[in-house]
Amino acid sequence: MSPTVLRSGAYRFFFFSSDGSEPPHVHAARERKTAKIWLEPVQLEHNDGFAQNELNKLLAVVRDHQAVLLRAWHDFFGTDYGTGAGGKGSGH
Repeated sequence: MSPTVLRSGAYRFFFFSSDGSEPPHVHAARERKTAKIWLEPVQLEHNDGFAQNELNKLLAVVRDHQAVLLRAWHDFFGTDYGTGAGGKGSGH
């Protein structure tokens, strides 16, 4: 399962239900391109296909929506907002 937590233009931001054992992050996708972006601090972790100008846009969108994305992460994984503790773990 990969719930969409934000759409911005042609970009879809989501996470995988198995991501709960990692620090908060989102995946971004457009067509066959994907990127993984840490949320605290906002930082690119992995890029597969995006040009630098698109990565800059993605990072700006994540920065602009960081609080919403973090809340979605913690709500989905059942972690305590601000501590990163608890959660459902990687079994989901």
